[in-house]
Amino acid sequence: MKFSLSWLREHLSGDYALDDVTGALNRIGLEVESVEDKAAKLKGFTIAYVVSAVQHPNADKLRVCMVDTGTGEPVQVVCGAPNARTGMKSVFSPPGTYIPGKDMTLGIGSIRGVESRGMLCSAAELQLSEDHDGIIDLPEDAPVGASYVDWIGLDDPVVEIAVTPNRADALGIHGIARDLAAAGIGTLIETPIAPVKGLYPCPVSVAIEPGAPCPAFALRLVRGVKNGPSPEWLQAKLRAIGLRPINALVDVTNFLTFDRNRPLHVFDAAKVHGNLVVRPAKDGESLLALDGKTYALDSGICVIADDKAVESLAGVMGGEESGCDEGTTDVLVESALWEPINIAQTGRRLGLNSDARFRFERGVDPAFTVPGVELATQLILDLCGGEPSEIVLAGAIPDTTRVIDFPLALTEKLTGLVASDAEQVGTLAKLGFAVEGTSGTVRVTPPSWRGDIEGKADLVEEVIRIVGLDRVPSTPFPRDENARKPVLTTLQLRTRKSKRALAARGLVEAVTWSFVPKAQAELFGGGQPELALANPIASDLSDMRPSLLPGLVRSAQANADRGIGDVALFEVGQVFKGERPQDQFIAATAIRRAFAKPTGAGRHWAGRATAVDAFDAKADALAVLAAVGAPVANLQISTDAPGWFHPGRSGTFRLGPNVIGHFGELHPSALEALDAEGPLVGFEVLLDRVPEPKAKATRVKPLLELSAFQPVERDFAFVVARSVAAGDILKAAAGVDRKLITAVNVFDVYEGPGIDADAKSVALSVTLQPREKTLTDAEIEAVAGRIVAEVTRKTGATLRG
Repeated sequence: MKFSLSWLREHLSGDYALDDVTGALNRIGLEVESVEDKAAKLKGFTIAYVVSAVQHPNADKLRVCMVDTGTGEPVQVVCGAPNARTGMKSVFSPPGTYIPGKDMTLGIGSIRGVESRGMLCSAAELQLSEDHDGIIDLPEDAPVGASYVDWIGLDDPVVEIAVTPNRADALGIHGIARDLAAAGIGTLIETPIAPVKGLYPCPVSVAIEPGAPCPAFALRLVRGVKNGPSPEWLQAKLRAIGLRPINALVDVTNFLTFDRNRPLHVFDAAKVHGNLVVRPAKDGESLLALDGKTYALDSGICVIADDKAVESLAGVMGGEESGCDEGTTDVLVESALWEPINIAQTGRRLGLNSDARFRFERGVDPAFTVPGVELATQLILDLCGGEPSEIVLAGAIPDTTRVIDFPLALTEKLTGLVASDAEQVGTLAKLGFAVEGTSGTVRVTPPSWRGDIEGKADLVEEVIRIVGLDRVPSTPFPRDENARKPVLTTLQLRTRKSKRALAARGLVEAVTWSFVPKAQAELFGGGQPELALANPIASDLSDMRPSLLPGLVRSAQANADRGIGDVALFEVGQVFKGERPQDQFIAATAIRRAFAKPTGAGRHWAGRATAVDAFDAKADALAVLAAVGAPVANLQISTDAPGWFHPGRSGTFRLGPNVIGHFGELHPSALEALDAEGPLVGFEVLLDRVPEPKAKATRVKPLLELSAFQPVERDFAFVVARSVAAGDILKAAAGVDRKLITAVNVFDVYEGPGIDADAKSVALSVTLQPREKTLTDAEIEAVAGRIVAEVTRKTGATLRG
């Protein structure tokens, strides 16, 4: 919602500045989004006189102008405007001026060999209009050297506020002024709307079909009008808030839309055939609307029609055929009430937004329906002349009166704000509420324009909003011997911890669609009929996602297509394995592409760059599992990863029969289906399947025991069948003496000459940590023998010679 400061002053008298207004608006819940001060933006532009304008010696379409800027000797300006001529007055910008329409700062230049020390400007270059056919042509009495914005009256700031859906009354400047007056900024100007006497019966009647979403419809004919451009004061108001003036009749309706939050519509009576009827559209009907587009209609859309065809989309936009132009002499003025839900549905169905729709779908003041016609009629008579008819009212204005018993003590009880009874009653009265009583429990009647006020808590909100949130005391939580209990669930904590863990490993968080194409859903284990969307937002987003991987892969490829190939992304969100609640999981997923290694992305001069591999994804997954408290030491890793991973370069995390997640390199066929290029690795962990931590530890952690004796390392190389997992060799070696053996690591795997084709060599490093005495050579050899024997027994390995 936009308004200019001068427009606000027509509804709010008093001595206040722009900062007073913006500060109060933020305090009372009408958040200021921007303040546009054209005077500050255009302060360098002045009025100048063109002393002479002669043909450029080297260009047919340029003129060399000598310009009197009012500051001394004339300056030379090269100008290409067709209307540049000797003796005219225009707007001049000296070197160093910022030209908003061109997004450039002007300098001294040479154009076709002739120096130019400034610029004569068009309205488009000053962003005052779209006119760029010539420079601004000012009247003879324009004062040379004066500031252009001061002379034309553009020193009027425009404020834009964010209006929440429940505050429809703040979509009119009068409603904003009422709130500001209640908050102590100025005094509200209340001018009674005098009825305009009808001189004859309205020749056009209105009928509302049963069931049509229109409680009331007011109509009046004004004949003998002279339509044309609206006066400058009205055009300036509309231009200030970003509206284009059209003609006086249309400008009056736009003015009242923003001035009083009362959308209206005007029909050219000569183009209306017979009487009007409010009814559902018929299948197959269409309308050429005022925006120049033709809309196909159906029975769910409410329209205003005459005896021949549809004339208007009810509450959204009028039709081109019955629109008012300069030839209009008789005009029908419409002020109607529409059901908000139907207006919202019509706008969404047709993809059509308008200022009228924006207001009607939030609810306008029903009591202002007829006064809106009266106010519009008076403005039309003032600007266009004419003779008004009597008002025809179809339907009835709904009675929205409701009385709320409001205990004034409830304000302090709910918010802690201490405000006297008189202050609360006075605040509500300034906002237009009728209050019976002065203390204790009062009876409050909300005004017709506040349809959002339904109960006592709403009245408390109004009081605290106007009196001021800054008066609510800060009260600390009581501190006692009982610690405050955590409020986050285990899954919420895991979600946060997993995001932190992945971000710490250099991955960037992404948020992707919860929907994927059906083919991708089937590729990743989904695609069940019950997970297909009944109303997808796009044809390629038809199914609920069974995995986060498709969205992340598409995002990574989109980055690669734009030249950023080394991408590491993660997402923590919902995946859907079925339609039941227990089939929905929170997954932590990450992918790495190309050279996006955990140690740093991209190539580097200090070493050879290597592409990402399955072990990078495994390390990312283990970091998440450790962060969320999974028993990492007890995890089993099997090679039966799903089909979208590369066999032999992937794995599955298990705790017994419980599958927690998968990791690995994506299969080439999966990348092809996703229209992506590798190398690309990733993992997915289902946080819901990580076992809950035990409520109490079953045993106390042993004391830290630091040995004073030197650890001993021994290396072993075993030849085993290729099918034997290195993890099985590690477990066998570590199980020989869990107290003495403190670490077992694989440091080499070899396949090639000297080894059978179906075998491999796995080299282990075993750390022995004595705790009671230094180990002798014989003791070390004994342990080594046991290690060889145990590994041989469990894996069929032989010690490599």
